[in-house]
Amino acid sequence: MAASPRVGSQEQTSERREQILGIAAHLIARRGYSATTVRDIADEAGILSGSLYHHFASKEAILQEILRSFMTGLLERFEEIVAEDGTPRVVLDKLVAHAFTTIESQPDAVGLYQNELAYLAKQPGFEFVQEHSLRIEEIWLGQLQEGQRVGVFRDSLDAGIMYRFIRDAVWSSVGWYRPGRGHTAESLTENFLELLHQGLLAD
Repeated sequence: MAASPRVGSQEQTSERREQILGIAAHLIARRGYSATTVRDIADEAGILSGSLYHHFASKEAILQEILRSFMTGLLERFEEIVAEDGTPRVVLDKLVAHAFTTIESQPDAVGLYQNELAYLAKQPGFEFVQEHSLRIEEIWLGQLQEGQRVGVFRDSLDAGIMYRFIRDAVWSSVGWYRPGRGHTAESLTENFLELLHQGLLAD
């Protein structure tokens, strides 16, 4: 049985929304949120600015949807990794691996988040960004602290500082990593974990 015209129209609308979100994420990640206008997004999408409002109420609504989808998916996967159980080192390694996979598959969303977090933390309607960020920090920090407790990680190091070193080293790579130019998320993970676990000095 053929799909009704209404169903087909809904699918087209949904697909168009996803295209616009992808375009917006790409522009904002590179130009910045304040410097990217609704007209910029509409021009890139090949539609009039007014037509954009048939899909989204505002530029803020576009950014909210991009970040809510990105951060919800990221947090859910991190929680799944912890629920899979394993030693703190195994869990931490999996968290790192998924972070690099996310950078490879969603560079615009990651770049947007990295660049706009300080601004968004002060904006009404974006409270979920800080809430999700804090929950993600709790997950990573919890593995480091548990690793120290059971003797897997050195307890002479400050867990909070370790977390920040690891977090910034991993996520900031979105600024220089270019998929298809010699490295993959998997090879980045391997290099990072070897440096993390074995150190820089040769035996």
